[in-house]
Amino acid sequence: MAVPPPAPQLLRARWFDGRSSQPRPVHVALVPARGGPALVLHASGAAPLRLEGGQVGWPEMWSARTAPQQGAVVDLGEAGSLEIDDAAAWHAARRAAGGRASVRERLQTRWPALLAGLLLATVVVTLFYRHATPWLAAQLTRHVPLAWEQALSHQALRQMDDGLLQPSRLAPERQQALRARFEALLAHMPALPARYGRYAPRYTLDFRRGLGANAFALPGGTIVVTDGLVEAARAAGLGDDAIAGVLAHEIGHVAHRHSTRMLVEQGVVQMGLGLALGDVSGLLATGSSALTGLAYQRNHEREADCHALALLRQAGLPSAPLADLLLAMSHEKQSEKKDAASSQEAEKAGWTDWLGSHPATAERARQLRTGQAPHCS
Repeated sequence: MAVPPPAPQLLRARWFDGRSSQPRPVHVALVPARGGPALVLHASGAAPLRLEGGQVGWPEMWSARTAPQQGAVVDLGEAGSLEIDDAAAWHAARRAAGGRASVRERLQTRWPALLAGLLLATVVVTLFYRHATPWLAAQLTRHVPLAWEQALSHQALRQMDDGLLQPSRLAPERQQALRARFEALLAHMPALPARYGRYAPRYTLDFRRGLGANAFALPGGTIVVTDGLVEAARAAGLGDDAIAGVLAHEIGHVAHRHSTRMLVEQGVVQMGLGLALGDVSGLLATGSSALTGLAYQRNHEREADCHALALLRQAGLPSAPLADLLLAMSHEKQSEKKDAASSQEAEKAGWTDWLGSHPATAERARQLRTGQAPHCS
């Protein structure tokens, strides 16, 4: 003979039915039902009112050990609301009727679930950053118009000319000689990456004064070399082969669309952090994007080095002068830091170097001198 299930516990409650300003004392029972507990409300002088689980705005479900001391408030939709003083009894009755805490509730009330959720979120964000973001940015960059890149470069260079940069003081003959080396390199360009096979940037070489010994590539093909870089090569006793190596490296940045990819990558990271972190993403995204951007730049520098090695090889030029120039510039910067910084400032500079966008200079120089690197296919 089957034993009938025990009668559900009746809980005392106050019912605000929406028609009267005064609450009505009632009894509430939670009964098992398909899809979760149903609520049955017993009011004096009226037939029982049954509400299925989907009609009830259930308060957060707490565990027996962490149930709040204050009462529970239950939203009944068009039927009003309930106030229940004995929150522990309410949560116990809900569990007895087959109620289960949602994932969000378990994360909020149970440390193991919270830690597991944080661990899972960390793994997902890490995989998104390490693999999904670079891949997605590369795919999106394929669809960025060349005209947009060129307009962006024109605007960026114009802004730099308003303060950071000044007209070059290199003699016109010297500029022309370097442009001739630049054109000779372009004549030996290796095939563009398959993902950008139809990309046809218009390579131009400009000279400026300022920003020390430097060279940089803008989207769309504009490459800028500073007077300081030409002077650094001369001071180190290096010929124009060293500058040609720098140009080959910057051509690699253009060919692989690194500047545009950086902009897209930052946008993808911001979007991903926004989806993952919600309202707190604004603060975290700023710092996280800066660090992830630096990591992506390191990958881009290695990719540009590989392009430079291939281009110099096809042009019949050595890569060792580029390595020597990098080392000479690195030693000069280190000397300037030691002269200008106190011991505390030097320690901060060490952190700055660690966060720098370029890979370790000594390792880069060794690979460039030998003409091969393990990350180059």
